[in-house]
Amino acid sequence: MDFEASEDVNGVRLSWNIIPNTSGSSKSTIVPIGALYTPLKQKEDLAIVEHDPIRCNANCKAVLNPFCQIDLRAKIWICPFCLARNALPTQYQNINVDFLPTELKPESSTVEYISLRPVQNPPIFFFVIDLCQDEDNLAALKDTLIISLSVMPPNALVGVITYGTMVQVHDLGYETCPKSYVFRGDKEYPLKTLNEMLSGASPDKSSLSRFFLPLQEVEFQLSNLFENLKKDPWPVASNRRPIRSTGAAVSIAATLLQASFSGFGARIMLFSAGPGTLAPGMVVGPELKEPIRSHNDIDKESAKHYKKSKKFYDGLAERISANGHCVDIFGCCYDQIGMSEMQSLSNVTGGALVLSDAFTTFIFKQSFLRLFDKDEEGYMKMGFNATFEVKTSNELKISGLIGHATSLKTSGPRIADAEIGIGGTSAWKLCSVTPNHTYAVYFESNNTGHGNTGYDAAYTQFITSYQHGSGTYRTRVTTIRSPLSSNGEQGITESFDQEAAAVLMSRIAVFKAEHDDGADVLRWIDRMLIRLCQRFGDYQKDNAESFRLSPQFSLYPQFMFYLRRSQFLQVFNNSPDETAFYRHVLTREDTTNSLIMIQPTLTSFSMQDEPEPVLLDSVSVKPDRILLLDTFFHILIYRGETIAAWYKAGYQENPEYEDFKSFLEDPKAEAAELLVDRFPLPRFIDTEAGGSQARFLFSRLNPSNTYQQQDAFSVGAGSAVVLTDDVSLQTFMAHLQKLAVSGTS
Repeated sequence: MDFEASEDVNGVRLSWNIIPNTSGSSKSTIVPIGALYTPLKQKEDLAIVEHDPIRCNANCKAVLNPFCQIDLRAKIWICPFCLARNALPTQYQNINVDFLPTELKPESSTVEYISLRPVQNPPIFFFVIDLCQDEDNLAALKDTLIISLSVMPPNALVGVITYGTMVQVHDLGYETCPKSYVFRGDKEYPLKTLNEMLSGASPDKSSLSRFFLPLQEVEFQLSNLFENLKKDPWPVASNRRPIRSTGAAVSIAATLLQASFSGFGARIMLFSAGPGTLAPGMVVGPELKEPIRSHNDIDKESAKHYKKSKKFYDGLAERISANGHCVDIFGCCYDQIGMSEMQSLSNVTGGALVLSDAFTTFIFKQSFLRLFDKDEEGYMKMGFNATFEVKTSNELKISGLIGHATSLKTSGPRIADAEIGIGGTSAWKLCSVTPNHTYAVYFESNNTGHGNTGYDAAYTQFITSYQHGSGTYRTRVTTIRSPLSSNGEQGITESFDQEAAAVLMSRIAVFKAEHDDGADVLRWIDRMLIRLCQRFGDYQKDNAESFRLSPQFSLYPQFMFYLRRSQFLQVFNNSPDETAFYRHVLTREDTTNSLIMIQPTLTSFSMQDEPEPVLLDSVSVKPDRILLLDTFFHILIYRGETIAAWYKAGYQENPEYEDFKSFLEDPKAEAAELLVDRFPLPRFIDTEAGGSQARFLFSRLNPSNTYQQQDAFSVGAGSAVVLTDDVSLQTFMAHLQKLAVSGTS
């Protein structure tokens, strides 16, 4: 089966492309029935219709689609989800087999509806800027913010808050001189209090919406404001951290937007250069002798501010999400900023998380500006204030969703009792959605068999209603048909998409890791993998040598091996902020990008042959090769010992060695192609044998050769020795086979 073709057409990848038709067989598949769906997947031949979707009159409210039965004589259509009979709308009374409306054509399984009802307000961007940073960092941030004004839509509404020890709300409409309202950084301000404080000073301007003005009207004032930003004047003793009121600043931003533009697309863009040192949202105390919390502190519950701060930001995230707004966090600092505490602001609302060392880095500049990328018609690719509904026919129930969303608590008969991720509902709120955002939806079989309906397939419909960058309301509808297994096992095995399954399982693992002990999550992955191998492997009991997996399952164990070793589950050597960042990105990206994060790609370059993909293994490290590693977050070029020696000798500068110079450039050209549309921009590392940054490569390789032992598999191959106590993939597979054939799980 060509699983990627379905993704290209509909933005959908399923773990099982044939659905087991009883709940018993559903549970026995071990890997849940799941879909990875990218609502705004960009495609050239997208069917577009300029009217609102036509929905089923019954309670199911599914949208008219190519899988509906049409009775042309009676002028009715039968909904495949609830089997209700609906009259065709007036404009479709004269259709026939040769003349079908767009949404009924077989190729229109995905349709974009453009509503004639315009959006009343343009998108809103609210800058929240940390001033507790050194002059160089602040200068770089100011430059990037000024550049961003030229790529934002001219009609966009813009507001600005700056903060340090105090929080300043800037009044952009006051042209005579810069004007701002100053608030204490250690307080939360309820809407009523904020309204009184900001309106009382100007009774004629009681509306808080005056703090958001069209970019085209205030571009000059904004540029001046950004240019004249100064470091927070509050003195900082040498033994103390800056007093930084991040929590109060974001809370005030959320309240202002709630009062002015609830239900309209808005982004709070937080630019933070360090941890919050004031409650609410305090991450660490002001004294440097108090260390910032680590994973170990959080696990032992000795991080004294963590729970209180996380509770504050979780509550704030719920409030922001309820208003349809999202939060982007740009943490640019050599220390942590509290991203672990703040992660729900972006995870719940669909905003971006970007982690970098400073605002001077290319990673920050390019990632921030890439947010405003335009489509071919010149509109921003981001959608705002979306709702996401999932409809299923009677054969499936919805278990839940894992992705950047929040529950809309919609009840219904097709909702499973057993929840996976955000469950107990068939609809979710997506405050921000882009062509990158991919959502994992999980199902269970409804134990009815297909005999009840007369259908030999299950139907699923994804409905995403959102505010488009053009100022229109749009609804993207994707309807898919999944055959039911007619003969128990037959066909189910062939329908397994091991890549989609690995990503769906990795999302469950990451979701569990946020709430459970890390060792428990690893045990769960192992248990599920052993059970899958027992269920679908071919073997003789107690004979490990006889164990075989069919091609549909053969790569799945190695995906799980690399997932277990990945930074998503192994927190050693990563700060809580880094872990939050990595997990945020994994739960946003599509199948291909997620697999690169789980099992990075390695390409080998030699002077004799064309570049070729090689095993992510220490046997691939050769003295006469250059390796290109792509982990999604890092792109690394590694020169083997011989190549590194030639490079240091300067052969590339000698005209006689033009071929060598060209050879050195090949991996850089390939790396540049990988950077074109990646978000956030990956960190680029250029290193060589013996280089300190070579650790980024060796930490990701399967250690076929370790300092403890060298397998016969690689003797004499000139491959590298990895200094690790980790087991190799070969050892892992041997243990797996032994456990699978013994019946242990």
